[in-house]
Amino acid sequence: MSFDGVDPARGATPALTLAVDIGGTFTDVALADIATGQVWRAKTPSRPDDPSEAFLTGLRLALRAAGAAPGDLRQVLHGTTVATNMILEGKGARAALVTTRGFRHVLGVGRQDIPRAANLYNWIKPERPVPASRIVEVAERVLPGGVVAQPLDEDSVAAAAEALREMEVDAVAICLLHAFANPDHERRTAEILRAALPGVAVTASSDVLPVVREYERTLASVLNAIVMPGVTKYVGRIEDKLTAEGVPAPLLLMQSNGGVAGAGKIRSAPALTALSGPAAGVVGARSVAATCGIDDILTVDIGGTSADICLVSGGEIGLTQQGQVGDWPLPLPMVDMVTIGAGGGSIARVADGVLTVGPESAGATPGPAAYGRGGTEATVTDAHVVLGHLPARLLGGDMALDVVAARRALEDGVARPLGIAVEDAARGILAIADNKMVGALRVVSVERGFDPRDFTLLPFGGAGPLHGCALADLIGTRRVLIVPAPGILCADGLMAADLKSEFSRARPRAGVADMAEAERLCAELEADAAAWFDAEDVAEADRQTSRVALLRYAGQGNELAVPWADTVEALEAGFVAAHRALYGFELSAPIELVTLRVEARATMQAFAPAVLAPGDPPVPVDHVPIALPSGRETVPLFDRSTLSGGAIIEGPAIVSQLDTTTLIAPGWTGTVQTSGALLLTKADT
Repeated sequence: MSFDGVDPARGATPALTLAVDIGGTFTDVALADIATGQVWRAKTPSRPDDPSEAFLTGLRLALRAAGAAPGDLRQVLHGTTVATNMILEGKGARAALVTTRGFRHVLGVGRQDIPRAANLYNWIKPERPVPASRIVEVAERVLPGGVVAQPLDEDSVAAAAEALREMEVDAVAICLLHAFANPDHERRTAEILRAALPGVAVTASSDVLPVVREYERTLASVLNAIVMPGVTKYVGRIEDKLTAEGVPAPLLLMQSNGGVAGAGKIRSAPALTALSGPAAGVVGARSVAATCGIDDILTVDIGGTSADICLVSGGEIGLTQQGQVGDWPLPLPMVDMVTIGAGGGSIARVADGVLTVGPESAGATPGPAAYGRGGTEATVTDAHVVLGHLPARLLGGDMALDVVAARRALEDGVARPLGIAVEDAARGILAIADNKMVGALRVVSVERGFDPRDFTLLPFGGAGPLHGCALADLIGTRRVLIVPAPGILCADGLMAADLKSEFSRARPRAGVADMAEAERLCAELEADAAAWFDAEDVAEADRQTSRVALLRYAGQGNELAVPWADTVEALEAGFVAAHRALYGFELSAPIELVTLRVEARATMQAFAPAVLAPGDPPVPVDHVPIALPSGRETVPLFDRSTLSGGAIIEGPAIVSQLDTTTLIAPGWTGTVQTSGALLLTKADT
């Protein structure tokens, strides 16, 4: 366990916000004073057997560091991977699906396309989260426009309840045909099942994702049901422990859309948290960039196993409804990002004379060879160690690196099979990893109509700042921003998030926009948003809503989201501009309005910006040898906690801190901002 920013002499304050982000290896904690902007941070080992214990441990450590009491907390924010892990590991509740008679195989049929990276000839469709044996049908039929063709047969629902009881399921998802156009049958079915199956979690698609596309809507409902009992139990356990600890503050949880919501909403729609961890990091990155006057950023969150890449343009974080968790599309609104298997633990191997890096990772156990926990295969981290990019000890001195083991792993696994020097092998490993990440950076920028050279690169995560300069050189940008705590940014991001929720509804029939119909649907969605604001106890003055339209050319399979406009002409013009920016062309086909969405948000709190005062010029704490392409060179090593505002560091140099290490490459200059961020710039050549 370790801390930074500790000031035990400081008195308690009643304006404290706690943020806890639980990851697979560590639980990151940030405690902030809203009035002064002072932040205390901590890391403690996660508890996979009971994540709530790590939550409580982190809370106590952070309060102790600040000299505060549980009653001083104003808000408690939490990001969790509980739902994500249940989906990825297939360890959720035993669930069943109730659907319209004749449509029990919607999940099994799925879509005709295969994953982008899969082999067309040997790809095998993954086993569905609910087998056909746990899918039951009810008699009813609603037509695409919402007209009832066959009334709901409640006797068939009762028979379904009896069948579900015999299956001994823990959760039930209901997805009836065209329920997005008319949810009455679905809601009545849910009422009957809840009454007949006490203790069983019941979720309906009209409450989770009331939009077109039967497969995606069914899958989202099923995944929501699978994680509902586990997440509900977990959230309840956290709330009970907060109450027992004497914390009066409400619990708010991070969602995949980059906002937080109350525990009540998360209990009813826990799938909304499926990608909450990466989303929090992007929110934190945007917040820090804003303090430096930067609105356009490319974020790269590099952890031990994967890298999450996202683009923020004009300070706006893009959302997508084409996200994915593991093998499954999850079309709930979520931060638009690309994830690849490239991280500090990515394993480098030679097969048939070809060097590959990842996606397999050494993970936390045994981890890279340099960690001294039994790892023997070469990893990206070992390559950094061999080249001297990392100091001899990490985590504030608590963790010693085994340089000999790292060299041995690279020698045995890469250098000798390729007949090259160990340093060349290390550079090759990093080059491959960097180019994999550049490919993902191009996906979120070039492939979506943005020039990456116009953006500032913001790498974070434990390994991010080691790769910042190299990635920037590859994509052509000359600015890299290193936030004050890159390895704990997801916890910081929780404190920068707004209270947020989306309310969507598909039109009964897609077609040219009917403004009167659209106004009626938006009014209904805004009424839903108002009810949510009431439930979250948001004051009228703090409520913000905006309308979004999802449109497509007739015949297209996917929609583009554009801001709402008051006329059909303006709405279609916005779509054409978005389509041209993304795809480079426009069509003469009719434009269809498919779905309407109302986004509701409320600003959580306004932190006083932290100001890092100017001070003496930076003084290295050591000088260490590193291997550069031009040869070995001794470079200064700085302790980031000693750097003052305005401090300038010329590369090559290394900056070490509790949660990460920053490599300032030759030709780059680092300037410490008043916010504590480190801005790296490269002069024109």
